[in-house]
Amino acid sequence: MVNNAASYSELYPWYAAIEGDDLEQGDIIETCPVFAITLPSGDLHAAALEAHFDTLERDVIIMTQSCDLVKDHSKVTEVLLCPVWHLDEVGEENKYFRQPKGREEIRRGNIPGYHMLNVSSLSGFERPYRIVDFHRVFSMPLEFMRGLTQACGKRLRLLPPYREHLGQAFARYFMRVGLPVDIPPFKNK
Repeated sequence: MVNNAASYSELYPWYAAIEGDDLEQGDIIETCPVFAITLPSGDLHAAALEAHFDTLERDVIIMTQSCDLVKDHSKVTEVLLCPVWHLDEVGEENKYFRQPKGREEIRRGNIPGYHMLNVSSLSGFERPYRIVDFHRVFSMPLEFMRGLTQACGKRLRLLPPYREHLGQAFARYFMRVGLPVDIPPFKNK
């Protein structure tokens, strides 16, 4: 019987270092080029004619299901990506996330739109706590991502069950339903 946290960490590691063009949900690609669109005005027709495309570099995590990315049997032509920020970077934009209470709320999964990843202590891939941001979603061509990952060498891959936990948090964020009339809260009398 396993009875200490160190043993559990060995049995259930968060990450593996992998390389090659095999892609799976939970692969983290650092300094990945993504596209951002700048619209100069609120007029959709004018904005479409004057849109400006920038290429940014972001640390991202693959959100497309692994079964859709199987080499030679791919069911998609685009790969869905979400940005991954260091915990301190998220705190720069939102003061609440600088506080222990805010960080704890993210860790518990109580703040839709954010998901916390554990530190990595893999040799050569030491990383701090990071936050996956579901508010911004990118897509890049599958073949481009295969070429990029083949060229970039080793990278981190989020392992089960943490990968499935990430996928569940992503689904929970997008499946939220706001009711027009909610059940009133119960009050202590």
